[in-house]
Amino acid sequence: MSRRNQNRSRNRTRKKNRGAGRRRALHTLAVLGLLGTSAYLTVELRDKQQGTAPPVESVRAGAPATAGKAVPAGEYRYERLANPARTVVRSAEGTVLATLTDNARTAVLTGPSRTFTEPSFTTAKVTTDSWVRLLPEPWKEGAEKSAWFRQWFGDHLGSKDPDIFAFATDYLDGAPLKKDAKGIPYAGDAQFGPINPNGSEAGDLRLEQSDFYDYLGIPYTFRDGTTERPEPQRYRAMDCSGFVRTVFGYRARYPLLGKDTKGDGLPRTANGMARLGPGVPVLELTGHRPETTDRLQPGDLVFFEIDKRTGDRLDHVGIYLGLDTDGKPRFISSREEANGPTFGDKGGTARLDGNGFYATGLRSAKRL
Repeated sequence: MSRRNQNRSRNRTRKKNRGAGRRRALHTLAVLGLLGTSAYLTVELRDKQQGTAPPVESVRAGAPATAGKAVPAGEYRYERLANPARTVVRSAEGTVLATLTDNARTAVLTGPSRTFTEPSFTTAKVTTDSWVRLLPEPWKEGAEKSAWFRQWFGDHLGSKDPDIFAFATDYLDGAPLKKDAKGIPYAGDAQFGPINPNGSEAGDLRLEQSDFYDYLGIPYTFRDGTTERPEPQRYRAMDCSGFVRTVFGYRARYPLLGKDTKGDGLPRTANGMARLGPGVPVLELTGHRPETTDRLQPGDLVFFEIDKRTGDRLDHVGIYLGLDTDGKPRFISSREEANGPTFGDKGGTARLDGNGFYATGLRSAKRL
């Protein structure tokens, strides 16, 4: 979760020109409909169908794949690489088709090229042929011989079904409202959090601690039996870790934990995810900025230490998108200055290179 130091926050403005009084309590569906006209998101070659949201009552890991053609074991070449240990799947001609990391469920498949834009907050574009999906179980060496993988790979290679990037961009400024079969909005323009009564344009304008169930406006029971109830003023809002939990947990069905604790699910905060949560360390946490970001791949979680008031606590998390059209490593996260998810530059350039606010605050990365 991020809170900006006051030196960085002098030019803060809210994402949408609404008065504070209009931000209180639940938003009506009429207001939600108007949000979509404030800005727009362009995604080229993306499936235009809204798709079906997962059931709001539960988040399950390893959702069954849709029926498809199983891949014969000998149809592709499988190459082993190190740092981190992983399997690269190549076509007979040598083209990289997938990267599968040992002990991680995150898989990067090569597919149709897409271009993501966010003109409200940046001129940068992200054009990518990477499709980030979750395997039904963590990868291990030799798993290409298993029946489950051959079926999964056949189902997903070349598929345009929504992936992690599609889920993440479903919450950008101006993203259209989407509802599940019960009429509950599960996607669309998200805010960061309610106005902080003790904050100001110069610092801590908005409150943190908005999770996916706040955005949905429904109570949620975690696997340990703990039930969390949404706060009305946080409806349609998600902070940085809440955004990651929405994308990977609620949408992609990665297990979630109700608090910061060790386990097989994502903890509640950025600090908990980095220090206690599952995942393969890609950039080791040393307390300093990593010397290089070369090991990152699309879909990795990136962690930051950007609030001097919280010491060495990691207070921001985002999702790495890959290189933008300027060749710069770019990430997406929910941030206070933009009042919600963005890969734009309001409040700090969303790049991991150079000497920008976020680049100098980068501390580690994990692959779920």
